Amino acid sequence: MQAVRANGPSPWTVGGFPFCQVVVEPAGRRVHLSGQVGWTPRGEIVGLDDAEIQTEYALDNIERVLPELSGSLKDVVTITMYYSRDEDVDAIQAVRGRRFNVSTAPASTGIAIAGFVDPQLLVELTATAVIPESQFRT
Repeated sequence: MQAVRANGPSPWTVGGFPFCQVVVEPAGRRVHLSGQVGWTPRGEIVGLDDAEIQTEYALDNIERVLPELSGSLKDVVTITMYYSRDEDVDAIQAVRGRRFNVSTAPASTGIAIAGFVDPQLLVELTATAVIPESQFRT
C-alpha cells in the first residue's frame, strides 16, 4: 500500500509548493532520520551563505542514507525544514520543487529559528520515511 495524500479545502492552498496537507502513512517500517544539513562526510559546510545549495545537500544526505534500508526519497512522508533567515524560504522551496512533486510530496512544516550549532549553517531538514515491509532491509 502506498501513502495516501490529500490537499482538501483549507484557508490556504498548496499553490504549487511541493507538500501535502495530509499524508496517511502506508504499512511498513517507520524510519526517523536525524536532522540533515549541508555538511560533507568530513564535516565541511557546502554552500556558504547559500541556503539553496545547503538544502540540496541536506536532501542529498537523506537520499544517501535511505538506500541503506532499501528506501528512497519517495518514501518520505513528513519533512520539517528549519531555517535561520526568512529571506531563504524561496530558495528552500525552489529546491523542494525540484526534488518532490505536489502529488507525492510529504506533509511539511517550516520553522524559523534563531540559529544552528554552526552559524554558517542556514537550513536543517528532518524527515520521517515509511519503507514498505516487503522491501525493508537492515
